[in-house]
Amino acid sequence: MSGGVDSAIAASILVEQGYNVEAIFMKNWDEDDKEFCTAVEDYKDALQVCDKLNIPLRSIDLIEEYWEKVFKIFLDECKIGRTPNPDILCNKEIKFKAFLDYAKAFGADQIATGHYSMISNQNGSFQLKRGQDENKDQSYFLCRLNQYQLSKSIFPIGDLDKNFVREKAEKLGFMNHNKKDSTGICFIGERNFKNFLKKFFSIQPGEIIKNNGQVIGEHQGLMYYTYGQRQGLGIGGGYSDYEGPWYVSDKIIEENKLVVVQGKNNSELYHTHLTASNMNWIAGYPPEKNKNITAKIRYRSKDALCKINYRSNDILVEFETPQFAVAPGQSIVFYDQDICLGGGFIEKRGSKNIL
Repeated sequence: MSGGVDSAIAASILVEQGYNVEAIFMKNWDEDDKEFCTAVEDYKDALQVCDKLNIPLRSIDLIEEYWEKVFKIFLDECKIGRTPNPDILCNKEIKFKAFLDYAKAFGADQIATGHYSMISNQNGSFQLKRGQDENKDQSYFLCRLNQYQLSKSIFPIGDLDKNFVREKAEKLGFMNHNKKDSTGICFIGERNFKNFLKKFFSIQPGEIIKNNGQVIGEHQGLMYYTYGQRQGLGIGGGYSDYEGPWYVSDKIIEENKLVVVQGKNNSELYHTHLTASNMNWIAGYPPEKNKNITAKIRYRSKDALCKINYRSNDILVEFETPQFAVAPGQSIVFYDQDICLGGGFIEKRGSKNIL
């Protein structure tokens, strides 16, 4: 029970269906961090919902687990210029491991969350499916779950749309019915990403260069920028006859240089191939080689047709059309229509003869 409307309605549905429901509020971030932590307010919202539903609310402290298994990895990835997605690690290590273990220890049969995804059981094989609401589908963030975790999980709102969830919450008298959706990185939300990272990194400025090597500006540290970024580059005029905006196309880590190009249609921003490692296949095995598969290279990207070539230590992914701003460190997630097959971490991008 996060304090948000989605987990609130998930709990209400289970109560209506006759489940014996107990709620758990997870503390994953230090409450003393007043700038970034909203745990106190979230707990009050969760408590109000539980009072309405007449179910108990427990609170567990997973701050240490979160720091060790999610946040430290996030910092290490940022330090080497990659673009990690801690929400995916949080689901694997915290919500569907530490939380699941805790719930099982005091006698729970299953856990439930407010994720917009669905689970189906096909003769003992569990499938993760997209949520019914295409704009809210969260299967991307659940790509590292396994058969055991799915078998012990319920997603009560996976077949609902967000508007219905809010309307139902209002009818039930939940104070959080119009609470703003949490967005951005799980522990940062919509706050300034650069300001947050400055709490943990010293500024390491370097050159911003064009792909011909011409220096046109200074960056504040490669960890503060991501591939395809347009805003916040601080590049003035006079470096090109073309008036188009500048985009981050590459990072030269060993030289601490940020490479930029002009125009969103610049070919330097698009790649047809990538390699991915640390694969997790939800079924327990990879899909057939010639199967029609699509992939997302970030949460909000559109599904793209691709082919997978399995190699000894990674996979080579070939897209039917070039993809914008492929970012090492991000997760690539694969689908067979509405079934999420699993995912891995993007390592390199380029063309087939390079990778």
